[in-house]
Amino acid sequence: MLASRAVNVPARRRWVEVPCDEAAAQGLERALSLHPLAARTLACRGLADPAEAERFLAARLADLPDPFLMRGMEEAVGRIRRALADRERVCVYGDYDVDGVTSTVILTRFLRAAGGEVVTYTPHRLVEGYGLNAGAVAKLAADGVKLLVTVDCGITSVEEVRAAAALGLEVVVVDHHTVPVALPAAAAILNPHQPGCGYPSKVLAAVGVTFCLLMALRKRLREAGWFGAARPEPNLREYLDLVALGTVADVVPLTGANRVLVRHGLEALAKTGRPGLRALKQVAGVPEGAPVTAGQVGFRLGPRVNAAGRLDDAGRGVRLLLCEDPAEAAALARELDDENRARQEIERQILDEALTEAAARVAEGARGLVLAREGWHPGVIGIVASRVVERFHRPTLLIGVNDGVGKGSGRSIEGFHLYDALASCERHLARFGGHKHAAGVTVAPEAIPAFRAAFEAHAAGALGEDDLVARCRIEGRLAAGEATERAAEALERLAPFGAGHPEPLFALRARPTRARSMGAGGAHLKLAFGGVDAVGFSMGDRLPLCDGEVEVAASLGFDEWDGRRRLQLKLKDLRRPA
Repeated sequence: MLASRAVNVPARRRWVEVPCDEAAAQGLERALSLHPLAARTLACRGLADPAEAERFLAARLADLPDPFLMRGMEEAVGRIRRALADRERVCVYGDYDVDGVTSTVILTRFLRAAGGEVVTYTPHRLVEGYGLNAGAVAKLAADGVKLLVTVDCGITSVEEVRAAAALGLEVVVVDHHTVPVALPAAAAILNPHQPGCGYPSKVLAAVGVTFCLLMALRKRLREAGWFGAARPEPNLREYLDLVALGTVADVVPLTGANRVLVRHGLEALAKTGRPGLRALKQVAGVPEGAPVTAGQVGFRLGPRVNAAGRLDDAGRGVRLLLCEDPAEAAALARELDDENRARQEIERQILDEALTEAAARVAEGARGLVLAREGWHPGVIGIVASRVVERFHRPTLLIGVNDGVGKGSGRSIEGFHLYDALASCERHLARFGGHKHAAGVTVAPEAIPAFRAAFEAHAAGALGEDDLVARCRIEGRLAAGEATERAAEALERLAPFGAGHPEPLFALRARPTRARSMGAGGAHLKLAFGGVDAVGFSMGDRLPLCDGEVEVAASLGFDEWDGRRRLQLKLKDLRRPA
C-alpha cells in the first residue's frame, strides 16, 4: 500500500508567477465590472481585450463556429442525407471510452429522430481492440448495413475502410485524433486536424466533432423540408448534456468551442431528464437537480461509463445512455458502478508495480518511461499511466502483455508531443495512434526493450531537466482577508475549469490559525487562515511545515457537502517562505 499512496503525494513544484499587464487587468475590471481577481486572471490568460473577455464570459451558443467550416462537412452531410432518403441501414461505430460512447449516442438519437434505421456497434476492448476492425465490418455488411459512420476512431483505418468498400459499405469518418499521412478512402472525413480544415477550434473531442455534424445535418435537412408534424425537428440543446460528459471525460482543453459546449452542457446535465444519466448521477453521488461541475463529470460520472469498456462490454454504456426505461437504467447504472469498483482494485494493484518500476527507471536517468509487465490489464493501464505522470512528471507508457501481445496506453506532459514521439519509434511498433497528450500502442513483447530504448532516447533529446519539474502557475497574490465569498463567486464566472483552463492559483503567505492532518493514516492536510478553511489532499506529509508562517499555492472556491456551501481554499502546493 505504500507505493499506491506515494503516487498521490504531490511532487514538489516550481512556482512560476505569470506576468500580468496590470493596466489591462484594471481596464477589464472597469469595463466589465469584474472583481479584481477575476479581471487579473483573464488578463494573465491573454484575454485583455474587453470584447474578447466578454465573449469568453458569456460563452453563448450563438458564438459557436459555423460547422461548415470543417473540411468534409458537406460531403458527410450529403452522404448521410442520402442514407436517410433511401432508407439505408446505418451503423454508428464508436470507440469504447466515454467520448466514443457519447458520440455514438448523440448521432444515433439524432438519426433515429430523423427517421433513420440505425444500429450501433462498440468493439470489445479485450477481444477486438481499438478502432474499426475487419471482422466487425464483415458482420455489419452481412447484416445489411450500407453506411458506416465511425466516431472517435477511423482516421487510421485505411485497410478496414478498403475492406468495407469491397463489401459494399461506404464509410464516413468522424474523429479527432492526430491525422496520419495516409488517409482512408472514405466517403467523407471530419477531423479538425486535417490539412486545409478551416474550423477554428482544433481541440474538439470526438463528441464535439459529432455535434458539429448534427448542427450541419439539421440545417440541410431543415432546408430540404425534411421535418414536419410527423417528424419533429430535433432540439440540439437536448444533446448538450451528453456533449459535456464526453468532452470533459476526454480531457480536452476547455477553451474555444469546448468551453461553450461544456458550459451549456453542464447546465443541461444538472436538469437532465434522461433515465440513464439520472441513474448514473444517483450511483455516483451527484445530487439530483443540483449544479453539476466539470470535476464531478471527470471524477464521478465519466469513470463509471468508462468502466464498462475498460473491463468488459462498452456497449452497456451506449445502452444506458439510450435507455428510456428508468428501471432498466437503474440496473445498468448499478452494473457500471460495480465495474468501477472492480476497476479501482485492479488499478491499485498495477499502480504499486508500476511505481516501483518507474522509480527504478527514473533513478537511472530516464526522461521518458516505458513500463511493461505480463498480465497488466489493458483496460486500466491508461489511468495508471496518468498516475505515474502525476508522480514523476515524465511522459509514460504502460504496456500490458497478454496472450503474446503487448497493448499499451500513454500519457504525456506539457511540451512533449506523445504522438510524434511514437512516430519516431514506429519501426518497433505494430500499431499506434492518438494525439499530443494521450496515445495507444500495440507492440510485440520481444520488441519492447528496443521500443523502450528508442522512446527514452527521443525523450532525452526533447526534454531538459527543467521540463521534468511540474509547475504551479501563480496568477496573483492574495492576503488572507481577500479570500472572501464575493471573490470566490466572481471567480466562478470563469468556470468551467479543466484541461487548458485550470482553476486559477494564488499565492497566500500567512501563519495558519489551525493545522492538522485528516483522513486515513493522516493522508490529507487541513489548515485554517482566520475563518477560511484550506484543504490539501494527499499533503498530510507537509504538516510539520505548518508550525509557523507558510506560503501556499491555492485556488479559491466553495466546498459543498451535506447541502451546505462553505468557502474553501484548495491547496496545490505548500512551502516555507524563502
